Amino acid sequence: MGHLDHATFGWLTPVLSYVMACMGAALGLRCTVRALGATGRSRRNWLITAASAIGTGIWTMHFVAMLGFGVTGTDIRYDVPLTVLSLLVAMVVVCAGVFAVGYGRDRTRALLMGGLTTGLGVASMHYLGMAAMHLHGAVSYDPLLVGLSVLIAVVAATAALWAGLNIKSPIAVTVASLVMGAAVTSMHYTGMFAVRVHVTPSGVALPGATAMQFIFPLAVGLGSYLFLTSAYVALSPTTGEREATASAQRPVESVAR
Repeated sequence: MGHLDHATFGWLTPVLSYVMACMGAALGLRCTVRALGATGRSRRNWLITAASAIGTGIWTMHFVAMLGFGVTGTDIRYDVPLTVLSLLVAMVVVCAGVFAVGYGRDRTRALLMGGLTTGLGVASMHYLGMAAMHLHGAVSYDPLLVGLSVLIAVVAATAALWAGLNIKSPIAVTVASLVMGAAVTSMHYTGMFAVRVHVTPSGVALPGATAMQFIFPLAVGLGSYLFLTSAYVALSPTTGEREATASAQRPVESVAR
């Protein structure tokens, strides 16, 4: 049995992964709030942005944490196409959940279905990302901890969608984002504690790319996307602000006439 180290860089990767999860959750919630106050194409665009933010945040959290994952006695490589597929899965399933809530007429049913779909998708992303990992040995999982990680993912996803429907103020969104970031990170590490590796020493070169060759540059790129999108959302006027501006302009136009 190989010794698993979940923090080869100390607290750096767990803390950074938590920050990325919180950033994605905060941005997703703000975009969902904007979407619920909009109509037509604008609502659709805000929902897509919310889904991409949450999906990107979750995926980045997972693989930033994986930068600190190591197994004694073997190198680790990652299957590039499968890793990219896990990112697409995260975005697609989160998009399905967000749209179910954003357009659902029965809010309770939409919330439950959206939370279940999104949670299972997040868990699928996690274990698909783990399947992309190549090492010298066999990987197995503790079924009980796997089930617990999936349950956490579903609860966290449902809570995130509920927050998007019910939380409006920036302070409340910040608190909700911190809680959701903790939930998503807990899901990841619960799933990682379920991992068991039986190392088989070998001198054969492993296929795929190292974490620093592939995952690190991609994580930096996605992190930059979250930062820039956060700046855009912060600078974009809300529906209320646009209405207030329009109302202020009407008297001026009337006087001019």
